Amino acid sequence: MNILQKIEREQIRLDIPRFKAGDTVKVHVRIIEGEKERIQVFQGTVLRVKRGATSSTFVVRKISDGIGVERVFPLNSPYIDRVEVISEGKVRQGRIFYLRKLKGKAARIKTKSNWDRVK
Repeated sequence: MNILQKIEREQIRLDIPRFKAGDTVKVHVRIIEGEKERIQVFQGTVLRVKRGATSSTFVVRKISDGIGVERVFPLNSPYIDRVEVISEGKVRQGRIFYLRKLKGKAARIKTKSNWDRVK
């Protein structure tokens, strides 16, 4: 194992739960304003998860005052306090960018039932 792989292995966070596109998550982000620090919650649907060693990211989309807001989070960032999975979505694609075009009820994602988890 070379030096770069050792450094990357030290940077990887193991406290983040597994989630995929279609899941609804709450991302608790540390925000530093001047000398003060607070935690802001960003809740939305995961559009995409890019896997990788230290370069893995995920995109979360929410609707705020009728406007779609997307945010890209680095998975191993020290500014992410924690990630909570609220519900698991039932989607057939790994990247669900088609949600950007949909509004209202059409933009809903079915949640996985207990029967889907058994399969």
